[in-house]
Amino acid sequence: MTTAVTEQSRPAQAPQPGPPLIGLSTYRENAAWGVWRQPADLLPANYANAVAAAGGVPVLLPPAAGGDITAASAVVSRLDGLIISGGADVEPTRYGADADPHTTACRPERDAWELALLDAADAIDLPVLGICRGMQLMAIRAGGSLVQHVPDVVGHTEHSPAPDRFGLSEIRIEVHSRLRRMIGPTTRGACHHHQAVREHPGYRAVAFAADGMTEAMEADGERFNLAVQWHPETASDTGLFAGLVRAARAGRVV
Repeated sequence: MTTAVTEQSRPAQAPQPGPPLIGLSTYRENAAWGVWRQPADLLPANYANAVAAAGGVPVLLPPAAGGDITAASAVVSRLDGLIISGGADVEPTRYGADADPHTTACRPERDAWELALLDAADAIDLPVLGICRGMQLMAIRAGGSLVQHVPDVVGHTEHSPAPDRFGLSEIRIEVHSRLRRMIGPTTRGACHHHQAVREHPGYRAVAFAADGMTEAMEADGERFNLAVQWHPETASDTGLFAGLVRAARAGRVV
């Protein structure tokens, strides 16, 4: 005798997870489009494209809430991963320094928002990737400091050759690092930074330019918590973004 399968007798199916949601912090700048010119929350499309190419869904996080940790926690609780994007110089008072003459166009509201996002992400071990300014902010949050003008230290401008141009750095990646497992022993990074991380407590330096500048850092442990000084979103190789999305998908372990 055949028994009909009813809705009540059918085994329950586990919900199928969708693609991971990856938050991206944004700029807040005066911008022009069409007939409009006004303050806008924006981010170069390369970031979102790289996240999407890696299998994630990009979600933009404008700095509207400042340093409100309640708002940051509410946002982060809905994400599977977080990217702190590139952008303007971090305000030097954040690491107890006076501003160098070359340190300009700081964005205190953005600093406060991204620090709140990082606090909220740490509270739930969310996977985090910092890019350029993002790496600098992560180091500052951990109690570190910055080189405020890299050419004063290395004697050249190859890390930021012109306002509208990336430099290319040959970058060596340390053995036994998560970064090396994702992208290999070397990479050619597109750089646009006149500042760099000097001190990074709680993180291990895992990549270096030929002139000795620290180009990446990562925290020990299973959590995906790393940052790079170059701009991987400009390259066709999306290994870093794929690593972040894998970590987001696998319950924050890579």
